[in-house]
Amino acid sequence: LLQEVEALVSHWNLYINLGGFFVGLLSVTLFGPWSDSVGRRPTLVLPAMGMALQAAIYLLVMYRQLHVAYFLLGRILSGLTGDYNLILASCFAYVADTSDKHARTFRVAILEACLGLAGMLASIGGGQWRKAQGYINPFWLVLATSLAAAFYAAFCLQESVRQRKPARLLTLSHYRAVYRLYTAPEHRSSRRNLALYSLAFFLLVTVHFGTKDLFVLYELGSPLCWASDLIGYGSAASYLAYLSSLGGLRLLQLCLRDTWVAEIGLVSNISGLVVISLATTTPLMFTGYGILFLSMAATPVIRAKLSRLVSETEQGALFASVACVEGLCSLVASGVFNALYPATLRFMRGFPFLFGAVILLIPAAIIGWVETRASDDDYRHFSGASPSPAN
Repeated sequence: LLQEVEALVSHWNLYINLGGFFVGLLSVTLFGPWSDSVGRRPTLVLPAMGMALQAAIYLLVMYRQLHVAYFLLGRILSGLTGDYNLILASCFAYVADTSDKHARTFRVAILEACLGLAGMLASIGGGQWRKAQGYINPFWLVLATSLAAAFYAAFCLQESVRQRKPARLLTLSHYRAVYRLYTAPEHRSSRRNLALYSLAFFLLVTVHFGTKDLFVLYELGSPLCWASDLIGYGSAASYLAYLSSLGGLRLLQLCLRDTWVAEIGLVSNISGLVVISLATTTPLMFTGYGILFLSMAATPVIRAKLSRLVSETEQGALFASVACVEGLCSLVASGVFNALYPATLRFMRGFPFLFGAVILLIPAAIIGWVETRASDDDYRHFSGASPSPAN
């Protein structure tokens, strides 16, 4: 019976995640470019209300003991309004609207640090609350915070789009706006860099999601055999990387360009994963967590660089596409790393972490190559030399 329940839970989790992803993919790429015209506030209110509706449906299912398929209904309804990905896209677009290009990286990093802090508080507080009172009461907090976020966005937040204009929502032009980001013939080097940075972002976030899912399994097994208290400390240490990366990024920006900050962050990420893959004792495992202290410094740099490659009227379309990439990262990471872990247990338990470290060499190479090409182009422009045929 237990195995049957576990199989059903796995299947329904898959259905709910896939349903939310594909519906959200269509809605985010519709609402994101739309917000470039009508403003960011509507695209912050709508997904918050959708998540409140999802929480209300979940509460109804648990109180009335309805069929689990209603969870899928709640996820789809939330996906139709953009869900969590649209909130992320709108928040990052809002930051891009209200910051200049020099301060944008740090402002984006602050937003990502907020995500890490919120995740840490939810992980610690939610787990204890669920243990004390069950699953139902925490969802009342989810409902309340979603409604509070919608209220704040509707009545307290100042609009960031300066030149708003009415625009139709249900039109294919919004999808074409996302498509044009990567295919428009003008500024060919910018579009090329946009695609390369998007690939680097995809690989980096996929490794982040994939390894994060495996930390608890790795810590529970031999030879670490951690108890719940150590697992809690390990989870807190992984979330603290958001805050330490924010501080490290701010300090490094005083003497280094953003590209070098991203490379140092990737070195921190790669080194920490290598140490964790070889960890057989508790001190060594926490050493790996410590080395990851700058691991989240690369993602805000990439987001800011992507933002600088498009115009002010394309920020919503850009971050909508980035949000879709992030959603795809979650699906790919779950499939690849959760399949890789049991397949490699016999010869190396930490192999998925080592695999992730090797994958991170690709975004490190991409960022370095793009920066080198940009420097060469700047030199040719300054010296008056004609561009090469490749350009």
